[in-house]
Amino acid sequence: MLADCCPRRAAHVAIGLCLVMLASAPAQGQAQTQAPDAIAERYPIVPRPARLEPRAGEFMLTARTIIVVSASDSMLGHRLARELAPATGHALRVVVGNADAAHATSSRIVLERDASRVSLGSEGYTLTVSATDVHIRASDAPGLFYAVQSLRQLLPAANYRAAAQPTVRWTVPAVHIEDTPRFPWRGAHLDVARHFMPVDFVKRWIDLLAMHKLNRFHWHLTDDQGWRIAIAKYPRLTEVGGCRARTLIGPFTTSEATRRYDETRHCGFYTQDDIREVVQYAAERHVTVVPEIEMPGHAQALLAAYPALGVYPDSVVTPMQVWGVSDFILNVDESTITFMHDVLTEVLALFPGPFIHVGGDEAKKAQWIASPRVQARMRELGVAGEHELQSWFIRRMDVFLTARGRRLIGWDEILEGGLAPNATVMSWRGTAGGIAAAREGHDVVMAPTSHTYFDYYQSGDRSAEPLAFGGFLPLDTVYAYEPIPSELTPEQARHVLGAQAQHWTEYMRTPRQVEYMAFPRLSALAEVVWTPAARRDFADFRRRLDTHMARLAALGVNARPLAPEGASPPAR
Repeated sequence: MLADCCPRRAAHVAIGLCLVMLASAPAQGQAQTQAPDAIAERYPIVPRPARLEPRAGEFMLTARTIIVVSASDSMLGHRLARELAPATGHALRVVVGNADAAHATSSRIVLERDASRVSLGSEGYTLTVSATDVHIRASDAPGLFYAVQSLRQLLPAANYRAAAQPTVRWTVPAVHIEDTPRFPWRGAHLDVARHFMPVDFVKRWIDLLAMHKLNRFHWHLTDDQGWRIAIAKYPRLTEVGGCRARTLIGPFTTSEATRRYDETRHCGFYTQDDIREVVQYAAERHVTVVPEIEMPGHAQALLAAYPALGVYPDSVVTPMQVWGVSDFILNVDESTITFMHDVLTEVLALFPGPFIHVGGDEAKKAQWIASPRVQARMRELGVAGEHELQSWFIRRMDVFLTARGRRLIGWDEILEGGLAPNATVMSWRGTAGGIAAAREGHDVVMAPTSHTYFDYYQSGDRSAEPLAFGGFLPLDTVYAYEPIPSELTPEQARHVLGAQAQHWTEYMRTPRQVEYMAFPRLSALAEVVWTPAARRDFADFRRRLDTHMARLAALGVNARPLAPEGASPPAR
């Protein structure tokens, strides 16, 4: 009988389907009712599928197994064969053509486009495993890709290893899965401005997102402490803004005398070829890259390169060496608007996705307030205050992007002074900004500090953890997050596109430190944004997480070890 069924978004329809299936006689090969812990152990998929029907038996992957795929999806079939080869030792043959015509004597993994699955959306899929076949069906390429991620998670965790595992039985438990994501925006942010991350790690990061069925990579490329994207028209952005003289290595203090620095130049940027490579790599894994170019605040590295764009053009500016928020802000001259349009023109050529993030957060207004030149400009524009002036600035970017078929997204401060007509809001200061934007009919991505800031400590005992920015965000709190605020009506809630995790790297100096802060919390958030709310259960997730941690270990991910209740793992 159906042992693992629950409603999806159309709750009344899904409940009816579940009741019908529960009332039916068990299908041939179906398993009897199993205890929840047994199901979690047998089917440890993260994120948890929308519906899973246990069945008896198993599929054995052998050297004779073939992968059957259509010509349009042959790249995915060949990638699956390549990914399984190192650990299994099997060079699985990929057959491009009709599934029924392909070697009936061999066990098969069939990847099939099926228009009847269109109700599951482009990212949904069905996965049916029997003793002789694994049959994957989806209406579109993303669904096939996500089904393959689930299939790999049904194999022993050792399939993620890069060396042969000759003693492992490569079996997949029989099952029928019907799966589709809850939200279209399932993201993870990575700040490379505070600490530059090499291209190889950015690709590895994308692989880890895709493994968790996350589909948005928010790439924070510019900030006060560094400018990391090459702009051909303005080379000083990386020549000057891409290097800072030294980096704060201890906790931030207001006293310069007590601060500690590493006294080492920190440099790095991505060439446009690097970015094209990353964007293509992400697209092949159905991850959309969302670049962030901060404005009008968080601009100290930009102003180090081009001080004329600042309120006080004669100031001597260098990229910021401490953490926190700079007082420097862009001026509002028409030449500065043109400069930022020029930057965005090159950004648009590199990033084909619909969203361009313009920051808009923590823009200190003191320089605008004190500047007679800016105050005169405000009177010329007819704006009533500094918040309205920032709104005017953001609207200029919104008009520019909209005219080119793109969508502006910014942190929730872009609400202040009036929201640009086509803007999407990323709500980080709690949920109030997201609620306000959704009520006004704007799309929203939820990113509150309370549940999605993974630069926060993972233990209440800070002495047992690496230095972090602050706060406390344990695994169970991440998992408990509900992205749709209860204050919204069903119509307003449709504007909540999803949620994402934030990885600010003030105290994440290396890729391994990023991984330690991200995992397994990112695994928990992946389930928040994929799995139907009624299907989420932390105890069940925790049981599946034991196996998932073994997968991460097989990949060499420096995940924070799971600890017994009340205990903390050793510091890394």
